[in-house]
Amino acid sequence: MNKILNEENKTKLVEAREEMVEAAGKAAKAAKKTVETAGEKVKDAAKKTEELKSGAKNAISRAAARKPLKETVYLQYAGKEIDKDIILKRVKEVWTKQMKRKVGEMHTLTLYLKPEENKAYFVVNGDITGSVTMDLEV
Repeated sequence: MNKILNEENKTKLVEAREEMVEAAGKAAKAAKKTVETAGEKVKDAAKKTEELKSGAKNAISRAAARKPLKETVYLQYAGKEIDKDIILKRVKEVWTKQMKRKVGEMHTLTLYLKPEENKAYFVVNGDITGSVTMDLEV
């Protein structure tokens, strides 16, 4: 009888082992599929990252290629000519030297040119006012 029980136990142990091996195989296949899927997602994310980096580099290159407009403005009045750059230079001098401010604090600048008075009146940041004498050229 012991022999029969041992044979039954052996058979059950072999069946249990086979079930465990089969379950382990299924788990390994599922894990492999999960790893493959994750690997594909990582590859896709890396590809998208490279595309974004390339697009950003192109945008930066295009922006760097654009040169700022060089402008020259003269006011001509009654045979006189007034250069905008000289007026702006004087306004910045008043702003920094007399008003003890930094040029970086200027966010907006509105100029009112009055050639008949030989003056340029200015408003900085919407509320700080002043005036400068304009150089007149004939």
